[in-house]
Amino acid sequence: MGSDGRLVVIGGGAAGFFGAITAAECGAREVLILEKGPEVLTKVRISGGGRCNVTQACHEPRVLVQSYPRGNRSLMGPFHRWQVSDTVEWFANEGVVLKTEADGRMFPVTDDSRTVIDCLTNTARRLGVTWRTHCGVADIQILTDGTFLIETEAGEKIPAHRLLIATGGIRSGPARRPVEAVGHAMAPPVPSLFTFKIEDERLSDLQGVSVPHATVRAGAWQASGPLLVTHWGLSGPAALKVSAWGARDLAGLGYEFELRVNWAGDMAAEQIAVLLENERQAHGARKVMRYSIVEGVTKRLWQKLCQAAGMDEERTWATLTKDESTRLITELVDGRYAVRGKSLNKDEFVTCGGVHLKDVNLKTMESKQVPGIFFAGEVLDIDGVTGGFNFQAAWTTGRIAGEAMAVKMI
Repeated sequence: MGSDGRLVVIGGGAAGFFGAITAAECGAREVLILEKGPEVLTKVRISGGGRCNVTQACHEPRVLVQSYPRGNRSLMGPFHRWQVSDTVEWFANEGVVLKTEADGRMFPVTDDSRTVIDCLTNTARRLGVTWRTHCGVADIQILTDGTFLIETEAGEKIPAHRLLIATGGIRSGPARRPVEAVGHAMAPPVPSLFTFKIEDERLSDLQGVSVPHATVRAGAWQASGPLLVTHWGLSGPAALKVSAWGARDLAGLGYEFELRVNWAGDMAAEQIAVLLENERQAHGARKVMRYSIVEGVTKRLWQKLCQAAGMDEERTWATLTKDESTRLITELVDGRYAVRGKSLNKDEFVTCGGVHLKDVNLKTMESKQVPGIFFAGEVLDIDGVTGGFNFQAAWTTGRIAGEAMAVKMI
């Protein structure tokens, strides 16, 4: 097969690599990946704190789709065709064994993202897939015979018989450019996973403190899970889930809103009141700030909340006033925090927005407008909450696109 039969993938991330590998596995003989950046699989390298959260141990598509704020209904069919179990099996067959952590996240047993990168790059090489870095795309011409001519930023012209666009989130111009070049409309991009910027004395000097089960609410959006205090404010799965589901609403507010936090998870005020009364009866002479009596709330956070409730270090349970009790309960189950911005940190980099799913055949990931153009990964208007869901969408859409392209190439 000559250059006129080349399959080109724009974007060297998870979706692009998996699509290229799949096409080669299915018989495509000339597959080239073009990556604008200096290296491929960058997000794979840094995700999960450098461990790579490959997927989520959720094997039922009807349950899995519930973790995608954008694309949940559309993903039902694709997830039936390439499920989490398929991803796990594929990596196992390539020598990468995954383990499941308590929250369902799945990582390589090595706890090293390099294991996943080496797997993908070595498999691609074995199958004859090639890639080029520092190779951004400036334009795409659709030729009269239905093939394509790609112009790189360096001015090189690369012919392609089939084209997979997998440029990731469309925040940047270079990520949008290939989509715009072939005439596709896109839902506008806004960040989907981000830390809440909060300057509040109750959180000062608590960087690194984590509560294993908290509930946070921003307007109509609510989520539960671990909550982490950072130097910026609040992060962790609970905050990131709310940021994902409320992405467009929170963007519309300019990222200035009130965040309500229940540090006690799903406990109600009445339940906390019982705990306080029990402590008063059993240990009246003890100082309230001596230690936390709410499971999951650390001593340092407990002391901050006690101070916010207006009590001093000498206050004992026997002398705790009714007003102080009421204020402490409120701080624990309905703390109000002013969010004044966002921060994209570490693996909090998913974008809401992208190619409209109504314009894509979800059985093949092929454009309904331009035959021969396929899409996969975050360039589509699909995004999931934190926990491996976005990578699973990348593996699934990349797989389906790669299979369909290969059929048309052979």
